[in-house]
Amino acid sequence: MKSARLLDSFALIKFLREEPGFDRIRHWFVEARQRQESLLICELNVGEVFYVIGRERGLPKAEEILGLLPMLPLKTLAVTWEMILQAARLKAQYPLSYADCIAAACAMSHQAVLVTGDSEFKALKHLLPIEWI
Repeated sequence: MKSARLLDSFALIKFLREEPGFDRIRHWFVEARQRQESLLICELNVGEVFYVIGRERGLPKAEEILGLLPMLPLKTLAVTWEMILQAARLKAQYPLSYADCIAAACAMSHQAVLVTGDSEFKALKHLLPIEWI
């Protein structure tokens, strides 16, 4: 069975901005819809996307985008206590933001491939599968 893909905030923002790599992510969304599956994202990273868009384009735009996310084949995963502790362990050992550590812990917990273009994740390439965009 093929591993699920988990987007970090970097990947979802890249998709929303239609930046380089957008076509690849769009292809995965189309493929997921055809298979009646979903790409994954951690709820904390949805919050991160919201505040980044809110800072850049205003809160009304962030609210609009938040309202559009359910139209995508994207499953938002709750953060569990185990993920919080795993993220804290990662943060203590590696130079990543805590939100990035949450994404990594979420991917590890769900045995998913982490989709990102954020170079900070290079520090974790020995711990989990990463698909670079």
